[in-house]
Amino acid sequence: MKLDISSRQDIKFIITKFYDLLLNDKKMLPFFKDILTHNHLEEHLEIITDFWNDILFDTNTYANNVMQKHLDKNAFVTFKKEHFTIWISYLFETIDANFHGENAHNMKSRARSIATVMELKMNIYKK
Repeated sequence: MKLDISSRQDIKFIITKFYDLLLNDKKMLPFFKDILTHNHLEEHLEIITDFWNDILFDTNTYANNVMQKHLDKNAFVTFKKEHFTIWISYLFETIDANFHGENAHNMKSRARSIATVMELKMNIYKK
């Protein structure tokens, strides 16, 4: 029986496995080139873990503007609808393979909402 996401450690596990998938996808790799080139992957994973920890457990550790970070990245590597589809697919796959419960559901629901808002802001949202 799969347990629900219950800690920052669970979130870090999800983010690490999720990024393993992203970084092995040729379509997604360009978005992470500078992080890998500058050897900042572990730092990036910690930041993303903080972001999700704040969302799921109402903490206050993430100090950046996630929307602005993606809009800035879009100026150098153009996001397309398919990138968000891949992102959602890998995140959901990772969550579903390892967890089940209210927090797992909430993480997927919030991820879909975040992706939709980003698509709208980047003018690439299509139903």
